[in-house]
Amino acid sequence: MKRRSFFKFSLATALTSLMKPESIFGMQNHEISTREAKTEPVVISTWSHGIEANEEAWKVLENNGKSLDAVEQGVKITEADLSNRSVGIGGRPDRDGHVTLDACIMDERSRCGAVAYLEGIQHPISVARAVMEKTQHVMLVGSGAKAFALDYGFETCKTPIKEVKKDWKAWKKENKEAFEKPEINHENHDTIGMLAMDSFGNISGSCTTSGWAYKLPGRVGDSPIIGAGLFVDNEIGGACATGMGEAIIRIAGSHTVVELMRQGLHPQEACKLAVERIIDKHENLEGLQCGFIAINKMGQIGGFSVYNGFNYAVRTANGKGKLFDAAFDRKW
Repeated sequence: MKRRSFFKFSLATALTSLMKPESIFGMQNHEISTREAKTEPVVISTWSHGIEANEEAWKVLENNGKSLDAVEQGVKITEADLSNRSVGIGGRPDRDGHVTLDACIMDERSRCGAVAYLEGIQHPISVARAVMEKTQHVMLVGSGAKAFALDYGFETCKTPIKEVKKDWKAWKKENKEAFEKPEINHENHDTIGMLAMDSFGNISGSCTTSGWAYKLPGRVGDSPIIGAGLFVDNEIGGACATGMGEAIIRIAGSHTVVELMRQGLHPQEACKLAVERIIDKHENLEGLQCGFIAINKMGQIGGFSVYNGFNYAVRTANGKGKLFDAAFDRKW
């Protein structure tokens, strides 16, 4: 879209949304009204495991807690879930059998922290927060991240777990020494990203993963990278990404979504345009699933993905959380 046409489109969109916001960009009935957003918190996260994670986050939010605490506590539930094969200590290893964890966190003051290629630590999201609060750095990786975690007394764990190690041995035998690109599907979608707005109207976000199953040793995806897997600007809103990290990094995906919201787009449309940008940058879309979720300062939310199959969980003051299928560009 040409620059002049884009700004005309954005202006027209903004004016129309003032007249009838419920009709703009396919807004769904679970989205929060402007009035509710001023008094009621909301939490949104990726995939079905977000339902349980959101409930933990809600324990913080319903007691007028901070969004930063909510997004940390929420995703820790998923990190500790031994049945989850794409996040935390139950995750699948890299090609050489090492489970390496990535995470980042960002608050309403644009403070952020991240860890990448971290092994043997129970909760990488908490280590990421410690990097943010206790150092002058944003990201620590590998052995340096683990040494930092041990220095601050974070709980350790042994990985891979028995079931995962068995699966890895079978994969290694079948693939021998060749690295084969695994399919990204509901069992290997590689993230939980969470965004929360608290009762003070402040937004924070978190993102944590065990990464791409059987990845090349040393590979790090978008999840711990501020601006790719997660970005928050408390004046505008926040966004999280999931799916093929390499594609998300190429467009600074979550930052792109937030900047599109800054230009006046509804979160749903911002996620959609970011997905379209990914599609435009790739000649071959085979297996390339990417998705985004977003929230703005009015409490409006959205989600969109390249292919069908992406869903996200939402929790508000109206009751138990719900799971919604994201809109998508094309079917598998």
